[in-house]
Amino acid sequence: MGPLATPANRRRGEVPAVIDGRPRVLCLTLGALAELEAAFESADLNALAARFSAGRISAGDMIRIIAAGLRGAGEAVSEADVAAMRIEGGTAGAARMVSELLSAAFGGEDAAGIDAEAGANTPDP
Repeated sequence: MGPLATPANRRRGEVPAVIDGRPRVLCLTLGALAELEAAFESADLNALAARFSAGRISAGDMIRIIAAGLRGAGEAVSEADVAAMRIEGGTAGAARMVSELLSAAFGGEDAAGIDAEAGANTPDP
C-alpha cells in the first residue's frame, strides 16, 4: 500500500502528503473551496481559479490552501496549526502539494500555475 496508511483517491480529488512525519490525505471539497472563496474574497470559483492560475501564491496562501485541504479531508486543524507543521520536502514539497490540490480541484496538469520546483533550492526550516 506504500507509505500512506490510507491511500488517496485521486478520482475524488484527494492528494497524499507526509506532514509532521505522518501520512495524510488532503481534499478541496466544495466546503473547502467555499472557505477559500471567502478567505481570498473571490466572488466565485472562476475568480478563485483565476487568482491561483496567475502563479503568484504566498506562503500565507499555501498555509490557507493546505489547511482547507486537511479540513476537507476531515482533520480539525487551524491555519496556525498548519503554519507550525513540517511538510516533507520543505517549501518545494508544500508548493507541489498546493499545485496538486489545485489541479485536482480545478483540473489540468498545473491549474494553479505554480512552479512546484521554484522552492527546490530553498532549505527546509
